[in-house]
Amino acid sequence: MTTLKKYNLIGEEIGTVAAPSSLVSCVINSQLIKDYIVALRANARQWSANTKGRSEVSSSTQKPHKQKGLGRSRQGSLVAPQYKGGGRVFGPKPKFDYHVKINRKEKRLAMRSILSEKIEAGKLHVLECPQIETPKTKVFVDFMKKIGVHGRRVIFLSEASFEHFEIEGESLTFQVPSYETDAFALSVRNIDRAHFSLVTNISGYDLICAHEIVITEKALSHLSSSLAE
Repeated sequence: MTTLKKYNLIGEEIGTVAAPSSLVSCVINSQLIKDYIVALRANARQWSANTKGRSEVSSSTQKPHKQKGLGRSRQGSLVAPQYKGGGRVFGPKPKFDYHVKINRKEKRLAMRSILSEKIEAGKLHVLECPQIETPKTKVFVDFMKKIGVHGRRVIFLSEASFEHFEIEGESLTFQVPSYETDAFALSVRNIDRAHFSLVTNISGYDLICAHEIVITEKALSHLSSSLAE
């Protein structure tokens, strides 16, 4: 059985946690990971670059100079691309419907593969759910130094609470960060190369970019259940 080291906020190893079987037993599919990351990056593009062709440029229709007699090449319009302010040739245009579809099962399998690689490499660490009342950056800096991840790209993952609200007779569920989660995020945000995220907002790109992952025990349980088949 694969186990993960569990630390308290001081950086002391206080035990181990059994790695979720859904992540350990996952067959790592490198091609699927690559396709998933490429799709994520492609879908993040705005596709909003736009240039004007010569037919769209507003300018005078007068010839720049006479056709003959000046020893210059013939020119018909100031909107030609060789003139300053003229139209662009084959310039970028807004593109539509370039979204790359990612199937839900493919996404879950890709994220399980990424996490499985992190577990095999010993780059996933479990943090005992910290009880933080006020932001304390120094505590987390000392913690990172103690477990040997300071100076590397680290992502901290925490769980989120969900609350139910009734608006105009309709029941809605919202993700609401707790007070401790807010203090957790504020403690991490000023640390160089460290990033905080709720486990429900994480993507495979965030995981693969991180050198080390520090996750709370509750968040690990939530993540493994959300990525289950």
